[in-house]
Amino acid sequence: MAGVVGFLAMVGLMLLGLPIASVMMGVGLVGGMIAFGDAFFVSTASIAWGTLSENGLTAIPLFVLLGELLLRSGMADGMYRAFAAWFGRLPGGLLHTNIGCCALFAATSGSSVATAATIGTVALPSLRRHGYNMPDALGSLAAGGTLGILIPPSVNMIIYGSMTNTSVGKLFIAGIIPGLLMAGSFMLYIYLKAVITKEENRHEKVPFAAKIAALRDVAAPLFIFGTVMGTLYAGIATATESAAIGVVAALVLVAGSGKLSRELLGACFLSSARTTGMILLVVLAAFVLNLALSLTGVGEALTKWVTGFGLSQWQMLVAFIGFYLVLGMFMDTLSMMVATIPLSFPVATSLGVDPIWFGIFIVIMCELGLITPPVGMNLFVVQGIRPDRGGLEDVIRGALPYAAIMIVFTLLLIAFPQIVLWLPGNM
Repeated sequence: MAGVVGFLAMVGLMLLGLPIASVMMGVGLVGGMIAFGDAFFVSTASIAWGTLSENGLTAIPLFVLLGELLLRSGMADGMYRAFAAWFGRLPGGLLHTNIGCCALFAATSGSSVATAATIGTVALPSLRRHGYNMPDALGSLAAGGTLGILIPPSVNMIIYGSMTNTSVGKLFIAGIIPGLLMAGSFMLYIYLKAVITKEENRHEKVPFAAKIAALRDVAAPLFIFGTVMGTLYAGIATATESAAIGVVAALVLVAGSGKLSRELLGACFLSSARTTGMILLVVLAAFVLNLALSLTGVGEALTKWVTGFGLSQWQMLVAFIGFYLVLGMFMDTLSMMVATIPLSFPVATSLGVDPIWFGIFIVIMCELGLITPPVGMNLFVVQGIRPDRGGLEDVIRGALPYAAIMIVFTLLLIAFPQIVLWLPGNM
């Protein structure tokens, strides 16, 4: 009961707009001090030091910096032109380009919001110029942006791995096949809708030689993705080391393009420091809350209570889908993730769910929260960069079919867990 009251208080304070880290830290400290007195408060210093000096978390600023370098070097423009040359003539046209570009940018960014904002800024002028239906265009960008945390590298996977003592490298590798299949599912929906509605083709045929020439604009992000994931899969580097390799590769490519400057580096470093500071403060607060839950026995009691219902593994996972679907409507993904993992992870693993598989499940639930109203972050990001003055309902209407696809896709992963586990199992 104390755990339920604490969780409801935490969600309520977050909905009131209080900073996520402050709320989680406050609830954790109050709960711990009620149970153990000043000793719990004193112990938070060693928790802070131990958490923030963990080697695995070093990957976060490195991957954030990698995304910033590619974002500010202007690689997204070339990527979009290349994908438009290849996908423009397909039924659905540039909507396929939106998904393809988001998937490739996600392979170097690690952030869904950055992916949606970057590709949306590049894509929307062209989509409007060619007369695309705006809800369809906006929905594909909001949904495509969610791939930023599923296709590795992913900051959310690093946080999950840190909180659950799960291999970040295996989480990254596990996200590759689901991420590509998710992108393919989005493109299949776009294709079928265009065929059924007999949508007219708006683009001229591009010569094959021009298509081949356009591929050089996607070579750089593919090279970085191959370098980072290849060193991980082969066991040559840890997640942190592969992040460092990726940053060095990005610096070389940006320098080769002639865009490396002191101003660009300064902007990248400053933005990376701000983002990293925010993330690590939330992570620290989550560890304090997690310790309070562990020492007071709330997590263990909740696990016993939930498993006492006698639900099977798949029934519990379906219940988790409903739980995260509702929670994602009112909380941002980072706070939802760090607030619920201490409670949901023990329940899932007690039923025999693989920790790697559950990490991908949690990330997809976070993706779902990014495009479910009223607090879907990607909905507001895409709405904020659209060139016309339409309402938010256009973005919501366009994104909801993709939310349904995510739910069906998650059910598919529950039925066939090897979709997630096969690749990391062969590392």
